[in-house]
Amino acid sequence: MRPARPYFSSGPCAKPPGWNPEWIDQRILGRSHRSGLGKERLQLCIDLMRDALQLPDTHRIGIVPASDTGAFEMAMWSMLGARPVTALAWESFGEGWVTDAVKQLRLDPNVLRADYGQLPDLGKVDWSHDVLFTWNGTTSGVRVPDGNWIASDREGLSFADATSAVLAYDLPWDRIDVATFSWQKVLGGEGAHGILILGPRAVERLETFTPDRPLPKIFRLTKSGRLNEGVFKGETINTPSMLAVEDSIAVLEWAKRVGGLEGLMARTEANASALDRIVEEREWLHHLAQDPATRSKTSVCLTVDGADPKKMAKLLEAEDVAYDIASYRDAPAGLRIWCGATVDTADIEALGPWLDWAWEQSR
Repeated sequence: MRPARPYFSSGPCAKPPGWNPEWIDQRILGRSHRSGLGKERLQLCIDLMRDALQLPDTHRIGIVPASDTGAFEMAMWSMLGARPVTALAWESFGEGWVTDAVKQLRLDPNVLRADYGQLPDLGKVDWSHDVLFTWNGTTSGVRVPDGNWIASDREGLSFADATSAVLAYDLPWDRIDVATFSWQKVLGGEGAHGILILGPRAVERLETFTPDRPLPKIFRLTKSGRLNEGVFKGETINTPSMLAVEDSIAVLEWAKRVGGLEGLMARTEANASALDRIVEEREWLHHLAQDPATRSKTSVCLTVDGADPKKMAKLLEAEDVAYDIASYRDAPAGLRIWCGATVDTADIEALGPWLDWAWEQSR
């Protein structure tokens, strides 16, 4: 018998509870991003992000093309090459940055790898290098424990792909020189745009280092050897979707209503704890990440004994119970449950009986 259906969820693009498109300011739709109103709304979006992130004034925020991938590659192409590079990889997106560094930028990086579910030895990182890493491994469910492993006296820059980490953890911005994320993860916003955050050491790198490679227009962050400050004041490099910007503003306003960063972190923690209880109660369900200290609280990856997890995911989608919860295509077979702040804890709790049902159907 199917359980009652109180649970209705999607993957890591889940809209906040009670999402209402009428929250979006209709005045801006169809207007130019270069109009006075367009610039005003883009600046408001940046200001709301700064407030939600509790980002210090030392760090700049820019809205850039091509989601988190575009933001991270913009930073790599613009800044790498001044120092040796170390790249950390324990899931597919970290491996993507390794591929970029090796095959595209030809930098011969030092690569520290770990299998899915594990974390490389962070004590082996050489901070005279520029260091590339994912803060929260979206496809493996493994995160770095904190920022203490990042040297405060580092000579190189820290590049953090933080797309499923921002607004779920209290990030130590004094240890982060470059961070990137996208609206569609913890904020549940629309895709297509990336967010690039630069600390003062990253700005210094941009103004003192010229890479020996051509840079596409959408990667150019400097003009005449100086930082293009307009990018960090809403003067985007190319045309953004103002609908996506308005959607992000609406979500950020919702974030303020639920308590800002502390409220979002608390919602995420409650969701992850609820899923932990579900796993503990079932002998056939396990966390892919073995160490609780480095287990993701947003993108939680699970393994399943005795049943086909892909079939389970399809059954749950057919029942309008949960969408997009099969593991990432490059990851070990399993389930990936989004526990970010846009999901209600009651819905995570209600997922347990549905997992039982899908497991029995898939055996």
